[in-house]
Amino acid sequence: MRILSGIQPSGKLHLGNYLGMMKPVLDLEQKGESFIFIANYHALTSVDDPESLRLNTMDVALDFLACGLNTDRTAFYRQSDVPEVTELMWILSNVTPMGLLERCHSYKDKIARGLASNHGLFAYPVLMTADILAVQSDLVPVGRDQKQHIEVARDIAMKFNNQYGEVFRIPEASIQSDAAIVPGLDGRKMSKSYGNTIDIFGDAKEVKGKIMRIVTDSKSVEEPKDPDSCNVFAFYRLLATDEQREDMASRYKEGGLGYGHVKKELAELFEARFAPLREKRRELAGNPGIVEDVLRRGAERARSEAVKTLERVRYAVGLA
Repeated sequence: MRILSGIQPSGKLHLGNYLGMMKPVLDLEQKGESFIFIANYHALTSVDDPESLRLNTMDVALDFLACGLNTDRTAFYRQSDVPEVTELMWILSNVTPMGLLERCHSYKDKIARGLASNHGLFAYPVLMTADILAVQSDLVPVGRDQKQHIEVARDIAMKFNNQYGEVFRIPEASIQSDAAIVPGLDGRKMSKSYGNTIDIFGDAKEVKGKIMRIVTDSKSVEEPKDPDSCNVFAFYRLLATDEQREDMASRYKEGGLGYGHVKKELAELFEARFAPLREKRRELAGNPGIVEDVLRRGAERARSEAVKTLERVRYAVGLA
């Protein structure tokens, strides 16, 4: 089974990225041949500063490697290092109905949030389809908000196959039902756009300061509290063991527990999880040649598959 996933280098990766995307994808490495790419073409829809894009791209590479990505099992690469993807996108554009793209809610949501309306934003699902089909992916792990784009990819692949012959595998979405929905500091979903994130590799003191600012209600220390409605506990349960989680929930219900104490324990859990990874990332940042070598080798593996796919596509449509 071939698995593909990508992430945009649009800013510092935060706890929501780690628990909602990175960890589930890394866990899937054991189930098949993985391709993970840094989606820097996609990031052009929201990042218009070239230096920021370069720095963010390297940051994502460092973050994934520090979090334990297995480069023997996984092809890890920059999207822009596989140029076959953009040629494939153009060919696929010619079998993609406008109505299919006009129905995509992601485009409408981004326009509503103030992003400029342009072809890149509108055609984003076709580029995503090219990413998937170029390496003939079987499985694409995505959050629920990206499910429609996988449905678009399936529709485009089937339309191409019906018109030109069986060239593409039809990908399946893997909706990570057990992936964490991570709240932000204000209780909303953690998102860079809300400014409510906790960077997974942020300075320990800075991270603790953010944790201490998590929004809570005004109940006193003595009052019993409902763990299921508490923002702090929502964070705590994501990092704690089952035993720690159950013990903390009992202490909430008994009363006599202040939110400040829970926040301090949460900060300790966070540090225990990420301090070793932070050190590993620091070592990698001091050896950029190692990171570049990983990305180069990953791109070679991805291109070897993309070239084979594109040869078949070019022949099928009459370009070769």
